[in-house]
Amino acid sequence: MLIITTSNIEGKNITKYIGIVNGEAIIGANIVKDFFAGIRDVVGGRAGAYEQGLREAKSIALREMSEQAERLGANAVIGVDLDYEAIGPNGSMLMVSANGTAVVVESL
Repeated sequence: MLIITTSNIEGKNITKYIGIVNGEAIIGANIVKDFFAGIRDVVGGRAGAYEQGLREAKSIALREMSEQAERLGANAVIGVDLDYEAIGPNGSMLMVSANGTAVVVESL
């Protein structure tokens, strides 16, 4: 499954537009991650646990979107947009959503 952010695929014809597909993932920040992130905020550096959590959430959202597109008969998703949103009490959870248009592209 080809997943791209552009609205077309250079050198390929889109033969069918199937529709909008999406995937979401919500991750919670646990107390240990919060504690170590707070220390890093004071002393500087990167919050590796949060970065890993974001990567995992992004992968889940993209995988869900891709699987939905495949079930609909698509072989590509174009115009993909990733959004990140803090939700829950005090922004304690992070939602990652992936949205795009499922299409059929000639000979991928």
